[in-house]
Amino acid sequence: MRTLTASFPVTIDHKHGRTTIPQAPKRIVVVGQREQDALLALGIRPVAATKFFDGSSAIRPWAGERLGAGKAPVELDPTDGIQVERVAAQRPDLILGLFSGMTKAEYAQLSRLAPTVAQPKGKPDYGEDWRAETVAVGRAVGREQAARDLVRRAEGQLAAAAREHPEFKGQTAAVAAPYRGTFVYGSSDPRPRLLADLGFALPPAIDRIARNRYGGQLSDERLDVLDVGTLVWLADDEDAAQLRAGSLYRRLDVRREGRDVFIGPDDMLYNATSAVTVLSLQPILERYVPLLAAAADGDPATTATPR
Repeated sequence: MRTLTASFPVTIDHKHGRTTIPQAPKRIVVVGQREQDALLALGIRPVAATKFFDGSSAIRPWAGERLGAGKAPVELDPTDGIQVERVAAQRPDLILGLFSGMTKAEYAQLSRLAPTVAQPKGKPDYGEDWRAETVAVGRAVGREQAARDLVRRAEGQLAAAAREHPEFKGQTAAVAAPYRGTFVYGSSDPRPRLLADLGFALPPAIDRIARNRYGGQLSDERLDVLDVGTLVWLADDEDAAQLRAGSLYRRLDVRREGRDVFIGPDDMLYNATSAVTVLSLQPILERYVPLLAAAADGDPATTATPR
């Protein structure tokens, strides 16, 4: 994503065209899944933001304190696509959908309401990296340098965590979910990208299954693809119990050696790792990294269960 100038008006290229923001926006609506975190980190409260796909609040636990005592943003429901009429009711002067699946038709409708920045071109939907996304949000609101400073600090924290755990470096890792069988996430998805930031390597076979998307279905015959150094499952208690009891999965070394991590939808890490942002990195580093370390050591006696 590219901007033509550092001051207003700002022009940003994206998947559906080129958007010019004439002046500093005051009423920002987020139709993507995580841009509100970048705004809040920059000290800006959106007038509306979009709930996560699982129905959880648009303002995650790690971001709530950033709201202060002011009015909470209106929450939009993404279940049936972008709620254009509800967006219009907020009288926006900027609409952000960088981490979204905004269609061309939706963009046409939204851009009639206010300058609208869609997802970047050349990447899968929901495929923008949190760093570039944070900088783009900062640019759109006239705070690009502050956004770059946020990214630099967060990258320093990630690098420090990687240095503290040299055992991560080069070890293969994957993220999967028991969805319609088994779903495995590719390197365009935030979850494996986070593991890569910590030093892990994603097996090329998984990206071939993902086919340049954020993931793909894995047949039982290909379950061996998950026999990696560290495996993260996004699964509720019932699914986790079934996985552990499954005869095919029990044969894999990653299960026998206790190198798998199970994170349920009630755990904050479920969304924190699914929507990595400059704000969600703090709980990730505090709680997720120790879980990965417990799994990566290959000792079944080491507990890799969220606290």
